[in-house]
Amino acid sequence: MAKKPENPERPGRIKQLKMIAQIIKQANPKGMPIVYASVLGTFVLCIVIGLITGWIWYMVFLGLMLALTVGLVVFGQFAQRAQYTLLNGQIGAAAAVLQSMRGNWEVTPAVAVNREQDVVHRVVGYPGIILVSEGPPNRVRKMLNNEKKRVARVALDVPVYDVQCGDGEGQVPLAKLQRHLMKLPRNLRKPAVSEVKYRLRALPQNLPVPKTPLPRNVRMPRGPRGPKPKMR
Repeated sequence: MAKKPENPERPGRIKQLKMIAQIIKQANPKGMPIVYASVLGTFVLCIVIGLITGWIWYMVFLGLMLALTVGLVVFGQFAQRAQYTLLNGQIGAAAAVLQSMRGNWEVTPAVAVNREQDVVHRVVGYPGIILVSEGPPNRVRKMLNNEKKRVARVALDVPVYDVQCGDGEGQVPLAKLQRHLMKLPRNLRKPAVSEVKYRLRALPQNLPVPKTPLPRNVRMPRGPRGPKPKMR
């Protein structure tokens, strides 16, 4: 079978790592030195243990593997923080984070937008329906209430949550948004989630689009997998 032609616009793995390293340097100049120090420190520790125990060659091999693993973990953590830092404050940043969540989640960005370009996104998952806003609390509260009433027409007995994403009092920071949704109770079975998605498609979509485009093709690190739903 003929090989699929490679996409010339898609960077290679090494190039991607270099790009991410540049993002880390931009967001936190101390990030990459800490990554290098974690790799070197892990390897040196294994060598010392090898000299003490007499298993030097075994610990050299093990040290290389452990150093690479630790370096990748630390690198991934800094990359995640850097991407959150760069996204924070942009219109649609919450949508980019929500769309990178693992599991049975359906995200509909910008179901409500006002003149100030505050936005409400809709998420459907095992907890039910979650409305996530971006903007000051005094402006988005009315938007969330209006969207709750609109969703209630088809939600019936499905739980509806509202979450304000932001740095204000009572809001959920962008970096903690995925974790916050993962902690919500699992109220629905998988067939019920599909039924809710089908009902919501019946709602009219005649809302204005914000002047500033939502972030597209943002490569966000995958969030933690949520626990399997517990049925009531």
